[in-house]
Amino acid sequence: MRPFSIKTKLGTLVVVSVLITTGLLMVALRTETELRFITVFSMIATLLITQFVAHGLTAPLDEMNTVAKGISHGDYTRRVSGADRRDELGDLASTINRMADDLEAVDRHRKELVANVSHELRTPIAALRAVLENVVDGVSAADPETMRTALKQTERLGRLVETLLDLSRLDNGVLPLKARRFEVWPYLSGVLKEANLAASQRGLSSGSGNHTRTDVHLHLDVSPPELTAHADAERLHQVVANLIDNAVKHSPPHGRVTVRARRGHGPQSLDLEIQDEGPGIPEPERHRVFERFNRGSAPSPHGPGSDGGTGLGLAIASWAVDLHGGRIGVAESVRGCLIQVTLPGIPRARG
Repeated sequence: MRPFSIKTKLGTLVVVSVLITTGLLMVALRTETELRFITVFSMIATLLITQFVAHGLTAPLDEMNTVAKGISHGDYTRRVSGADRRDELGDLASTINRMADDLEAVDRHRKELVANVSHELRTPIAALRAVLENVVDGVSAADPETMRTALKQTERLGRLVETLLDLSRLDNGVLPLKARRFEVWPYLSGVLKEANLAASQRGLSSGSGNHTRTDVHLHLDVSPPELTAHADAERLHQVVANLIDNAVKHSPPHGRVTVRARRGHGPQSLDLEIQDEGPGIPEPERHRVFERFNRGSAPSPHGPGSDGGTGLGLAIASWAVDLHGGRIGVAESVRGCLIQVTLPGIPRARG
C-alpha cells in the first residue's frame, strides 16, 4: 500500500475520528462533563475532518469530469492538474492527460492528412484537366508528347493512392508477413536499378513528389557477396525504396547514396545502412523523422519546395521494419544522414 494512497487517507480518517471521540470521552469522564456535549463536539470535529478530506478527494474528480466532457466534445487542449499527486487520483490525472495528448495527436494527424492529400491531389488533377481540356478544345493535338504529360500526372495520382493504401494497412495492421530466404546482393541490386530507372523516367519518388535526380549515384555494398537473409521481400522493398528516396531528395548535386548490407547477429538476420551526403538530421529531430507527415526542417539542397512527397515514406518504412520485429533509427555520422535497419531473420525456437 502506498503511503499517500486513498485507502491510506481513508484509514487515517477513521483512526483520527476514533482518537478524537476517545479523547473527548476521557475528558468527559475526568471533568464530569455531560455525555451529550461530548457527543456533539465529537460529531462536529469528525464532520469537519471528513469534509476536509472529502474535498481533497472530490475536487480533482470534478475537474477530471469537466476535462473529460470537453474531450468528448472535441476539445483536446485542456489538461487535468494534479498529475504530480502521489495517489490514485494522480495516476488517473496522468492517464487522462496522456489520453488527451494521444487524441490531440490523432486529430492533428487527421487534419494534416486531409490537408496533405488535398494538396497532393489538386496538383496532378489540375494539370491532367488542363491537358485534356486543351485536347478537347483543339488547342493542342493528342500527340505522344501531350499524352506522356497526361500519363505522368496519372502516375503521380497512382503513386499517391498506393501511399494512402500503405497508410491504411499501417493503421489496420492487416498485412501478414510472407517471409522467405533470399540472396541479398541480387535483391538489393534490383531495388537500386528500379530506383535509377524511375529517376530517369519520371523522377524518383515514393509518394507523389516530382523529382528528377539522375545526378545522384547509388552505390551498393554487400559483404559477404553470398549474404542471404530471411524477410518479407515486398515489405523490405518498401523500406529500402523509401529510404533511398529520402536520401536522394536530400543529396547535394552529384552526390552519392550508399546502401550497405551486412550479416546480423541471428540466423539469416540482416543489418542495413543507407547513407547520403546531404545536410543530415539535427539530433533534436531524430526521434521525429519516422512520424507521419514529418518533412524535417533541414533545407533542401535544391531550394524550397523541391523535396515534395507527403511525409509518409519514412513512417511506412518504420512500420514495415516493426512488422518484422526489427529496429530502425538514425545513427551518428560524420557526414550526411545514416539510417540503420536491423531485421531479426528467422525467429529463434522456444523450448
